[in-house]
Amino acid sequence: MSSTLLEVTRGAHEEVERLERLIVKDLQREPETNKERMHQNHRVRNMVDAIMSTTQKLIEVYEDSDHSRKDEIAALGGQGVSGQNVFSAFYDRLKEIREYHRRHPIARVVDLEDPEELLKEEPRVEFSGEEAFGRYLDMHELYNEYVNSKFGQLIDYAAFLEEFPQTHNIPRTHKLTRQYKEYSRHLLEYLVSFFQRTQPLQDLDKIFSKVEAEFEEHWAGGMVQGWEDKGLGNGQPSTIQDFIDLDYYSSVDELVELGPEKLKQALAALGLKTGGTVQQRAERLFLTKVTPLEELDRKHFAKGSRPSARRTDDEILQLTASKEVALMEVKMKRLVEFLHETLEETKANVEKKQALTYEEMEAEREEEEIQAESESDEEDQQIYNPLKLPMGWDGKPIPYWLYKLHGLGQEFKCEICGNHSYWGRRAFERHFKEWRHQHGMRCLGIPNTKNFNEITSIKEAKFLWERIQERQGLNKWRPDLEEEYEDQEGNIYNKKTYTDLQRQGLI
Repeated sequence: MSSTLLEVTRGAHEEVERLERLIVKDLQREPETNKERMHQNHRVRNMVDAIMSTTQKLIEVYEDSDHSRKDEIAALGGQGVSGQNVFSAFYDRLKEIREYHRRHPIARVVDLEDPEELLKEEPRVEFSGEEAFGRYLDMHELYNEYVNSKFGQLIDYAAFLEEFPQTHNIPRTHKLTRQYKEYSRHLLEYLVSFFQRTQPLQDLDKIFSKVEAEFEEHWAGGMVQGWEDKGLGNGQPSTIQDFIDLDYYSSVDELVELGPEKLKQALAALGLKTGGTVQQRAERLFLTKVTPLEELDRKHFAKGSRPSARRTDDEILQLTASKEVALMEVKMKRLVEFLHETLEETKANVEKKQALTYEEMEAEREEEEIQAESESDEEDQQIYNPLKLPMGWDGKPIPYWLYKLHGLGQEFKCEICGNHSYWGRRAFERHFKEWRHQHGMRCLGIPNTKNFNEITSIKEAKFLWERIQERQGLNKWRPDLEEEYEDQEGNIYNKKTYTDLQRQGLI
C-alpha cells in the first residue's frame, strides 16, 4: 500500500523534529580532539542539509499545486465521491489496510535509527597527506601552475605561500590572459573546498553574497585594489562607466550628491557639454541612462564632438573579463582572511620540514598518527595513583623506586620562603637559587651568597650576617695604622707616626 500524502507530511515533520533534537544533543557534547570536532561539525552540517531538503518538500506539499492534498483531505471527510459518507470512506480505508497486511503477513515496523549510533558516526572527509586532516594547506599543484606560467616567478614553495594572496603585484597584461583566469579559478576552487571541509558550519553562500555586494559598490567607484581603471588602462580616456555606473542610481538627486567635478569628468568622457550647474550636469548625465548617445539631441554635445557608442564591443568584452577576474581575486582574499591561522601554520610547517631529513619526517608523521589515535583513549582512562606519587612529564605517576631514590617523601620547610615546603633533597638544595628564596633574602636586606646555603631560619640568617659584618670590620683596611712611610735614613714608620715626627721637625 502506497503512503498517503498526509502520512508523508506527518513523517516529514517528525523527521525534521528528530534531526533538530539530534543536532542539539550533538552540540551539547564538547569534543576532546580536533578530529572529533571536525566529525561533529560535519555531522551537524549533514543533518542541517537534510532538514533543508525535507522542509523544501513540505513547502511543495503545502503549496499543493496539483490539488492532491486538498483532494485527499476531502476524501477523508467523505466528500471525494458523490453519495459517499464518512463511514463508508473509513471502512474503505480500513479494507485497504487489512488487504495490505494479508498480502504481507511478515511485514514488520522498522524503528528509527538509534540516536546514539548516529552521534558516533564519523563522516568521511577527504584530506591529502600534506593537509594532515585540515591542519595545513596543500597548494603544491597551484604552486606548479604558478611557476610554470608567464605571470609567475621562479620562487620556492615557502615564498609562494607569501606571494599568492598579493595579486595586485601581477602586471595587468598578464591578468587578462586565459592562463591567469584558469589559475585564479583553480585557486579559488581549492580554497572553497578546503574551507568547506574544515569549517562545514560556515555559510559560504552568505559570505560570498556579502563579498559580491561590497565588490559591486567598490567596482562602481573604482576602488578595487589593482583594478582602479577596471582593466582598461590602455591610455584611452576613461568613459562614464569608469567613474559612475548609472545602474546604481535611480534619480537625478542621487547623481547630484557625487559633486560637480566627478560629473564633469563623466560628461567629458562621453563628449557631452560640461558646463552649467550641478543640477544641470546631473540631468544631462542621467539622460544617457535611458537614451543611447546616438539618439541624444545634438545640443547636449560639446563642439567638435559627435555621438558615439557608449562603449565599443572590445571595451565591453574587456570590462566583463576584468570584472570576472577581479571578483575571483576578492573572493580569494576573503577566504585567505578566514584561513589566516591555517596559512601561518602551513608556512611554519614548510620551514620546519626544510630542516628535516626524509627519515625524520616519516618518523614524525607516524608519531602524530599514533598520538592522534591514542589521544582520546588515554584521556578517558582514570589514573590509578593510590600512593599519591608526583606526576611525570607524560602526565602519569613516576615509578615508586624513583620516588624513593630522590627522597621525595622527605619534607623541607624554609622560613625565609614563607614556610614553603620542598619535597626531596634535590628540590631543597635547588631552591636557594630560585626566585622565592632570593626575594626573601632581599626583604631581610641580606645578600644571597654561598655563606647562607642550608640556612632556612630568619633568626639564624640575621645572626650570621651580623657576624660576617663584624669580621669584615676587624679586617678592614686602616690607612693611618697600616700605610707605611720611609725617612731618608731608611727607617719605616706607619702614616700616623711619620706625620707626628714630621710635624715636630724630627724628620
